[in-house]
Amino acid sequence: MSQSQRAVVGGVLAAVLVVAVLAVESSSGDSVPVTVLSGALMLAGFVALRWRRRRPVWVAVFVLACSMAYFPLSERDVPVLLAAFAFALFTVAAEGYLLAAATLAVSTMLMIAISEQIGSPDGRHVDDTSIFLLLGWFVGLVAAGHAYSTRLAYLREAEQRALAAERERDARARQSAIEERLRIARELHDVLGHNISLINVQSSAAMHRHAKGRTGAAEMAPAMEAIRDTSREALRELRATLGVLRQVDEAAPTVPADAGLTEIAGLADRASTAGLSVRTVMEVPREVPRLPPQVGLAAYRIVQESLTNIVRHAEATEAVVTVRLEHDGGAADDGGDTSVRVRIEDNGKGMPGVRDGAGRHGATGLGGSGLGGMAERARALGGELTAENIPGRTGGISGFRVEARIPVEDGR
Repeated sequence: MSQSQRAVVGGVLAAVLVVAVLAVESSSGDSVPVTVLSGALMLAGFVALRWRRRRPVWVAVFVLACSMAYFPLSERDVPVLLAAFAFALFTVAAEGYLLAAATLAVSTMLMIAISEQIGSPDGRHVDDTSIFLLLGWFVGLVAAGHAYSTRLAYLREAEQRALAAERERDARARQSAIEERLRIARELHDVLGHNISLINVQSSAAMHRHAKGRTGAAEMAPAMEAIRDTSREALRELRATLGVLRQVDEAAPTVPADAGLTEIAGLADRASTAGLSVRTVMEVPREVPRLPPQVGLAAYRIVQESLTNIVRHAEATEAVVTVRLEHDGGAADDGGDTSVRVRIEDNGKGMPGVRDGAGRHGATGLGGSGLGGMAERARALGGELTAENIPGRTGGISGFRVEARIPVEDGR
């Protein structure tokens, strides 16, 4: 209940109490004179109810004091100010002060009993039956106030839980959006970086031939055809990646559906047009169960990024791509957990800052040139990726190796 609604309800109840007081005062055939003191006490008790929400206990104590001071001055069986006290008593219990409400109720009954002994000499205001009725009313008011307080606390807790759940949903939605943006950025990097690097190398080769005067169709056609095919492939994959932004279903594929182990040979062929001799070794049985698409895609992207790095940075002439489907528990027929293992080696200059030999780097220790993105892909599927410089026979570095293991079961 809002503050404005509480104010309206409180005003209505206060008006009802005033009307009840006036009705009680006018119900008797004999008029009861109202002195200045008794009128002031009555007015003060009812006006104090205005602040019952802010200071429920203190207002109840004040109204009780006014009632007890008014009690000896009244000739009614029950002083009308007890109605105001009953209202204040309910508020104390409703605000959660159960012990204070019970204490006030008991104290009121004791004060009434004492006032009967020192009050009007003409006789008792309240008989035994009225005392028990008052006690019943006070118990009922305290119980009703406590029930109201419990209900209000439950509603507040439910509201807090709903707000917490909403905040958690918003946090999850923001996290999902961040992860989705990172995933799309990674896909764009893989798609554009690989193909644009090949186009750059091929166009540089064409310009070199042109500078040498070899501008004949037979000499320029291979480079132009390679640029055309590579750019067409880049556009195809870019459209597929951006297509997810127009779809409601976030699970829709953002890469060509056939990107996987079977397409790795195509990557090797396109890299060969840039002057890199790539040999592909596919150690995959013919009778192999269908792999989860995300596993094949991860292997495809790791090979793609590795070949891009070789073309752009390694100054290598040869590369070997090995793809194996193995079982961690033994051979392919012995059972165990199935994994896809991808290894890319070149004969280039290696990578500065990456230790060679036994100094292999795990998924969390890889820096630039797309190695971090490749490691993240493998790790997201429960796998791992290592990168190392290949030591030469007589010292130095004879190449660079990237090796990734992607569990098939974790990727399902």
